[in-house]
Amino acid sequence: MALLIPAIFMAVFAYALYKKVNVYSCFTGGAGKALSFVMSLLPCLAAVFMMCALFEESGLSAMLIKFLSPAFSFLGIPEELTKLILIKPLSGSGSLAYLTQTIAEYGADSYISRCACVCYGSSETVFYISAVYFAGTKTKGLLLPIGISLLSSLFATVLACALCRVI
Repeated sequence: MALLIPAIFMAVFAYALYKKVNVYSCFTGGAGKALSFVMSLLPCLAAVFMMCALFEESGLSAMLIKFLSPAFSFLGIPEELTKLILIKPLSGSGSLAYLTQTIAEYGADSYISRCACVCYGSSETVFYISAVYFAGTKTKGLLLPIGISLLSSLFATVLACALCRVI
């Protein structure tokens, strides 16, 4: 398995030589385009990171957790996971920190920790991924794809908790 990536690299390099492609100029041209893409991506990522920090520091996070806990509980999601569910679409590292805290507090084999692990693995950082995917495009209507992503993440969380209850 350790040789898979070098083998793929060598196969692509051999194919490029066979097709008489200047590998070095193609690589540097691609790297130059990647650099301009990263520069266009930075403002979007900075906005996402600032929104995450403001969401937590403003107290809005705590109010939203308190407000949504009963609704999540009704859907079969433990109230202790409300913060994880709200943080996950915004921050992968923040949700990983909360997942680690949950496992330390409730134990690795508890129902809440199992749900937290499956919820963490079954969803994605929607806003970060949206910033990366849509930064290169000039798409205006982002509300629908982000809304669908958030709804599918919630559905995955409900399903994950239901499966953890059964298993």
